[in-house]
Amino acid sequence: MPTLYARIPEDRIGVVIGTGGRTRQEIARATATEVVVDAEEGEVRLTGPDSDPIAVLKARDIVLAIGRGFSPARAMRLLRPDTYLGILDIKFTTGHKEKAALRRIRSRVIGAGGRARERIEELSGCSVSVYGSTVALIGTEEQLDRATRAVEMLLKGSEHSTVFHLLARLRRDAEVAEAMAPLPTDGDAE
Repeated sequence: MPTLYARIPEDRIGVVIGTGGRTRQEIARATATEVVVDAEEGEVRLTGPDSDPIAVLKARDIVLAIGRGFSPARAMRLLRPDTYLGILDIKFTTGHKEKAALRRIRSRVIGAGGRARERIEELSGCSVSVYGSTVALIGTEEQLDRATRAVEMLLKGSEHSTVFHLLARLRRDAEVAEAMAPLPTDGDAE
């Protein structure tokens, strides 16, 4: 049986477990895995059937997403077959390790009243969570690419308007490419 482990910040363990264990049970049911939470160590053990090792990976990603600040409902978006979790380390991207610098840089991604984060979500299609020294993203491959690019630009000091204009252009380009894509043909139609 495939088994994976995930370490969760102490203040997020309760969210992974949920009221009366509901969240943990929902993850286990939705992924057909066994989810065991060691609240004292902050460790989650996920075991799945040999027939579906991807289920264990999905369960681990959901747990990691909750650990990175997503609500359980938003983390469950990872159950979709074409949806992935991406985590950017602010310290790695910027090189800043001091608390004051991290707080300032995090606030650039969040924006006043959370407006920058909301705008990134709206224009990229990704769900975004800023927690500790990380920015976590949930979305399709294309959405993750756009959102990662936007977040990295903000972390490196780009103006918000520049980033939002880029995201809007990338979204328009993706919509045009999708509209221009040839329709699937049925070989029997001729």
